[in-house]
Amino acid sequence: MRYIANPPNPWLTHSVEWIGEPPRAELEVFEETETRSIITHNKSPDVGFDFSVNCYRGCIHACTYCFSRPTHEYLGYGAGTDFERKIVAKIRAPELLREELMRKSWRGDTLVFSFTSDPYIPLESNYKLTQKCLEVCLEFRNPVGIVTKSALIRRDKNLLRELAREAELSVFFTIPFTSYEIARALEPYAPSPDARFEAMSELAEAGISVGIGIAPVILGLTTEIPELLKRAWEAGARQSFMSILRLPGNVAPYFEQRLRASLPTKAERVMRRIRDARGGHLNSSEFGERMRGQGEYWRAIENLFKVHCERLGFNKKEAGSYSESRPTTFRRPSAQASLFE
Repeated sequence: MRYIANPPNPWLTHSVEWIGEPPRAELEVFEETETRSIITHNKSPDVGFDFSVNCYRGCIHACTYCFSRPTHEYLGYGAGTDFERKIVAKIRAPELLREELMRKSWRGDTLVFSFTSDPYIPLESNYKLTQKCLEVCLEFRNPVGIVTKSALIRRDKNLLRELAREAELSVFFTIPFTSYEIARALEPYAPSPDARFEAMSELAEAGISVGIGIAPVILGLTTEIPELLKRAWEAGARQSFMSILRLPGNVAPYFEQRLRASLPTKAERVMRRIRDARGGHLNSSEFGERMRGQGEYWRAIENLFKVHCERLGFNKKEAGSYSESRPTTFRRPSAQASLFE
């Protein structure tokens, strides 16, 4: 438990200041029934995909650096502890996904789970919204990408293996640190790095394409890139990517507050490194630059990542691998098709 701590919401006309100790931030779950669509179209050149599915709003993992925190402010909540403790479940997600895949305008593009929340937060054990949506994707043979920190994904191993056979599937685990101390400080309720590597290995052994995302790179803390890549390769990963820390809006003050409280001896160095890589600022909102840094220190990190990826053999296209020119596997199910099957 922690006390409520939210930077002022810029979309509200008032803010609350507690006299004395604020109340504790306890978990609250809300079920969203009025959702009208579940596929989000992303037009940012900084993101490597166009369409995503988010079954939840907010994330119990409580990663202090999560760039999605400001999305909670649109709901009238805060970007701090509200994001971690006021979780919205889109309970109509599988039904909506089916409806949208049936539309003539849908062409079978890859759907990425997820973007504004981890698709395998602990509540997924009960709601199974991600699982049910993946079952819909399997029925339509729609390509899927998954980005997660959660070892809970092992529950769906058989479903993912079948989806990989019928369509295209890749699973990326984001692991920015090997240090348990740093992970607990900045990702307090996410599975440990070891648990993520173990889940990666289990999926790879099942024949599922897995990769590592060293994301976000927190300058001054993410110092074990060679070891992260080596462990991922040994766990069966063959794809990798890296992106710099983003601190949009109220993420910046919340991240700095938690950093100084949890890692006081490292905080000043980290904040200085971030500003050096962002031209004196904590964030860049310019399209095309949001996931990239600048300066000699950042370029050294990019080169380190590139050298070790090449040395290990990451990101090489294999014969017969998926490409944009390959016809999509997407098919709409029909009563006639089901009859012949």
